[in-house]
Amino acid sequence: QVQLVESGGGLVQAGGSLRLSCAASGIIFSSRVMGWYRQAPGKQRELVAVLDSGGRTRSSDSVKGRFTISRDNAKNTVYLQMNNLKPEDTAVYYCGTGYNLYGMDYWGKGTLVTVSS
Repeated sequence: QVQLVESGGGLVQAGGSLRLSCAASGIIFSSRVMGWYRQAPGKQRELVAVLDSGGRTRSSDSVKGRFTISRDNAKNTVYLQMNNLKPEDTAVYYCGTGYNLYGMDYWGKGTLVTVSS
C-alpha cells in the first residue's frame, strides 16, 4: 500500500521560509519520480517541482529561484525548501509520486501553506 505523508506546512509571513517533507512507503523510492504540486482555493492543482531518480527536475516558472526540491533515498523522503514566500504561494501542497516527470499516480493528503502579507 502506497503512503505519502506530508509535513511542514503552516503560517508564515511574506519573505519567510518553510521546508516541506514527504515520507513515502510502499514504493521503491529510489526508482520513482517524486514531486510537489499545489492547489490554491478556487484553482486547479498545479505543478510546483518534480525530481527523478537521476536528478532531473521540472518546475514551475513561478517558483524558480525560490523553491528547491531534493530527496533523501536513504530516508524515503522528498523535501521542498521554500524561500522568499509570497502570498500567492498560499495553497495546499501535495506530495506525489510517478514514473516520469509529467504525471503522478499516487498522492498524499496535502499540507496547508499560508503566507500572510
